[in-house]
Amino acid sequence: MAYFDLTGQTAIVTGGASGIGLAISRRLATAGATVAVADMNLAAAEEAAASIPGAFAVQVDVSDWASVEAAWAAVIAKTGRIHILVNNAGVAGKAAPLWEQDYADWTKCIRVNMDGVWNGCKAAVSHMREHKYGRIVSIASVAGKDGNPNMTAYSATKAAVIGFTKSLGKEVATDGICVNAVAPAVVRTAILDQLTPEQVKYMTDKIPMRRTGEPEEIAAVVHFLSSPDCSFVTAQTYDASGGRSTY
Repeated sequence: MAYFDLTGQTAIVTGGASGIGLAISRRLATAGATVAVADMNLAAAEEAAASIPGAFAVQVDVSDWASVEAAWAAVIAKTGRIHILVNNAGVAGKAAPLWEQDYADWTKCIRVNMDGVWNGCKAAVSHMREHKYGRIVSIASVAGKDGNPNMTAYSATKAAVIGFTKSLGKEVATDGICVNAVAPAVVRTAILDQLTPEQVKYMTDKIPMRRTGEPEEIAAVVHFLSSPDCSFVTAQTYDASGGRSTY
């Protein structure tokens, strides 16, 4: 018996063309899923999908409801189902104290990190409820638990993802749908380019393992939460933090 088998299932991975999203896309495909690599950058999504057996690209702006609704409808038209949704797309935002930020810095994080998760779930959950099955995994952050200085918008939006996950997981608990989140510490991806070296050092120094995580390590946790084996786990946040957060 193969554990965490996803054969015959369709998975949407937002921000799936790079970083953690690409690692998740590859991991789920290896487990048998047909993966929709959903990304704002269509060329990058197509390149990523071409490297993953059975995957295909979908262009989407997760911050825009109409874009998400149309993209998810296209996935259903192509494969017939959405079994798995991984809300991975996100931005770090400007690394600066509050008094050096402006409203645009705040709203960018809100639109992508919070609205993106709401839009993705809203567009998928009725379909999942109709079929009495679904797995939703959202990528949060330990910053949403601990709060990182100079990252107020990012920390606030990731805390919102955790709260949203707890609420939605309880709403659909009797519908065959499990809703969970993963809270990584700092992971070695291109998103680190948005931060100062001092900011990265601050976060890494708080990790007992004294290193950044790797995208594949996050993908391993997402794989379980995306699988039928995750049948009595919902409304939870799984840390993947090298020991940083232990609550």
